[in-house]
Amino acid sequence: MRIVVLIVFLVLLGLLAALNTNFLMYPHTLNLGFATYPNLPLGLLLLAVMFVPMLVFYFWVGVAKLRAEADSARLLRDMEALRVSLDTQEGSRFAQLQSHLDQRLGALGAGTPGNAELEAVHARIDTMSRDLNLQLAQIDDYLKRKLG
Repeated sequence: MRIVVLIVFLVLLGLLAALNTNFLMYPHTLNLGFATYPNLPLGLLLLAVMFVPMLVFYFWVGVAKLRAEADSARLLRDMEALRVSLDTQEGSRFAQLQSHLDQRLGALGAGTPGNAELEAVHARIDTMSRDLNLQLAQIDDYLKRKLG
């Protein structure tokens, strides 16, 4: 977008210069205080000097855009590191919960004769664990696609 604006501005400036060539080339006397330059086309000089701040601001905007992109990339890396850290913490919590449930259900199974019900509960827990792991994997894939 910046380059389009710059090109439009340069085309308009070139058109203005082409239409007013006599004015731009009219000789003037330029007095700088320490030197005097007679018969200098002052309009052409001012036109040329106008390009300098235009180019400075063009490159200044480019540098600002690069800085913003670098900040955005750093933020995305930090978010990815945080996501990985949270995933590992959540995984350890699920492992602790699974071991606790296995221990509790093992104690229940040893004390009661209803092993068929206990097996059904174990199967349900395993199914829910697989579903949860699948959903976490899908969330992980989605975040990886979105973040980079």
